[in-house]
Order: sequence, then C-alpha cells, then structure tokens
Amino acid sequence: MIKDDMIDINDRSILKYLLFASLYFSEGLIWSISSVVILVYLVEKGISEPVATLAAGIVMSPWILKFIWGPITDYFIKFGRRKFILIGGTVGAAGFFIIVFIDPIVALIPFTIILFISHVGVGFLDVSADAWAIEISKYEERGKINGTMFAGIFVGYAVGAPLFSFIAQFFSINFSFLVAGLIVVLIIIFPLLVKETKRIRKRQKIAKLLYDEFKKRNTQLVSFFSVLIYINIGILMFVVPLYMTCVLHLEMVHIGLIAAIFPITMIIGSLVGGVLTDIWGRKIIIYIFVIPSIFFSAAFIYADTWMILAVVYGMIGFLHGAYNVAVLAIYMDITNPKIGASQFSFLTSFGNVGEVGIGNTFSGTLVTMLGFSRVFLYSAWIFGPALLVLYVIKLKHAPRK
Repeated sequence: MIKDDMIDINDRSILKYLLFASLYFSEGLIWSISSVVILVYLVEKGISEPVATLAAGIVMSPWILKFIWGPITDYFIKFGRRKFILIGGTVGAAGFFIIVFIDPIVALIPFTIILFISHVGVGFLDVSADAWAIEISKYEERGKINGTMFAGIFVGYAVGAPLFSFIAQFFSINFSFLVAGLIVVLIIIFPLLVKETKRIRKRQKIAKLLYDEFKKRNTQLVSFFSVLIYINIGILMFVVPLYMTCVLHLEMVHIGLIAAIFPITMIIGSLVGGVLTDIWGRKIIIYIFVIPSIFFSAAFIYADTWMILAVVYGMIGFLHGAYNVAVLAIYMDITNPKIGASQFSFLTSFGNVGEVGIGNTFSGTLVTMLGFSRVFLYSAWIFGPALLVLYVIKLKHAPRK
C-alpha cells in the first residue's frame, strides 16, 4: 500500500531532478573513495602497485556486470524500481561499514570481496534509477534528467575525492569508510518518501530481443567501439593517482584535491558536449573532443610539477565529459525501447569492460612493465583504433522538424 502522505513526483520536475541527482551523487562518492582513496591506501600500506590496481579493478568490476543487473530489474518489474534502489543502496553502505574492521594487509582477499559486493549493490541502485527515470519522465524532460544524473555523479566524485582524502589523512582511513557508508544511507532515505506507481507489465522475452539486437552489425560495432574508447580513461584514473604518489610524492590530501579537478571539469565538458551533440550530431563531437584527448594524454609525460599535472588532468576531464555524452547518446539511439534497461546496461557494460576490466585492472602491471611515460603514451595511442571503428559505424540522422 502507498501511503497518502508520500511525495508524488510524477508532475513535479524539480523533485525528479533532485531525486536522481542525489542517487547519482551517492554513486560519485563511492567511485571517488574506490578509485582514489582505496588505491592510494593500499599502496601506502606496502601492497605492490600491480596487486593494488588488480584489487581496485576487481572492486570496480561489478560495473562491467551491468548487463546482469539490468535484465534482473526488468524481469522483476512488478516489484517496481524503488525496492531495488533501497536494497542496492543498503548493500553498498553495508560493505563500507564492514571493511572498517578488515586490515587489507592481513586479509586483502576478504577486503576486496566485501567491496566487490558493495559495488554490486550500487550497480543495482544505478540500473534501477535509470529505469525509474525512463518510466516517470516525459520526453521533454529526459535531457535535463540525464544532465542532473551526470552532474550528480561528477559532483559526488569531486566532493568525495578531497573529503575522504582529508578524513583519511587527518583522522583515519576507517573513519572515511564509515562516513561514506553513512552518507549513502542518508541519501536513500529520499526514495523511501517518494510515491512509486507500480506498473505491472507483461514480461518481455528479454533474451530473444537482446539476441536479435546484438545480431545487428552496427550494434556489434558500437559494442566493440565502446570497449576501445574507454580504455584510455580507465588507465588514467588509476595511473594518475599512482603517479602523484610515486613520482611527485604528494600527500593523500593533496592527491584528493587534484583528483577533484577531474570531475569538476567533466561536469563542464558534459554540459558543453550535451548541447553540441544535439546540434552537430554524435560522431563529429566524438572526433572533435577525442583528437585533443590524444595530445593531453601524452602530455602527462611532461607533468613534473603538481601544477602542470592539474592543468593536464583538468583538460582530460573536460574532453572526456564532452565525448562521453555523445557516446551515451549513441547507445540511446540504437537501443530498443522494449528492453531499454537491459540493452542499455549491456552497452554500458562493454564500456566498463574497457574502463574497469582493462584500463583499471591492468594499469599497475603496465606501469611496472613499461614505466609511467610509456603507459601515458599507450593510453593516448588506444584512441586510434577506437576512431577507426567509429568511422564505419552508421548512425541515423535526427529527423528534421
């Protein structure tokens, strides 16, 4: 039963934006502590760079598995979206409460497994929030809702990186884990107050529809392109904090402050790229913003001071935010609305394979084998094959009004 005093956001756009921005803000916080604080923490504890990045990559790997979480939420549509958001958020917060009591030096495997499960929970929160937004939004609202979602996640990352780094340095790393969990718990109180109108639908033949969609050559090309285009940012997200630790010898609080530059510039890039994508089209925006990304990725080899690194890192964030919006627009363009959550989660999972499965996980090993300079150069080189695949992808043009 839905209580009469619950908030009905169906015809209240501002509350819709606030709801989804807050949910994605919690995701940004989790990303920041997992990709910056935990990685530096493991290295400072004496764990080798290859093992630290492997563990951090495993922790982030549930994002590769979004193709599982999406169909599950579609299959159990009769239970609604809010329950999966609440369960996912609770599991995500619980993981951070538990690792407070685990020393990774003594028990690295349990530490990694608990954080992995925590990210599984956040993954369910993510796909359920996507599906809920699609259900309750009007056509003319969806651009703004997507904008608030991405703004929420990047603001969360920008806030989380310096906040948790500050707490870790001046209090303790375990206290930063505790704070992260508490913030997520507070955020998921909002959905508890929101009225959800459950729409019981006939279950779609998800497997058959997915098979038919991914038989299409264009969908296969987009999937392959998705893996390639995100390897660069996956490498840089882990290698840059390591570079600040091992080469520039910065303290954790300084690393957190510099890391916050990336999501802030990404917010700006997303807004600029979003507007230009609708005006000029998807492919041209990717070309315009990826080509300078090649230059700035290679430019890290000249970042021998924190100031130069901050400028280069900021430019990478701006450019990535811009072309990322265009890539996601391609996903939406080719997605079958009948299986929106499932197909979209599959496509984003391919991107996460490139970012997390390849870029994050193997970045430490690459640094050990090749050194920082060569890794920066190879991260720039990988854009070449991605742009070649993009060239042969065929996209429909927007209908003229």
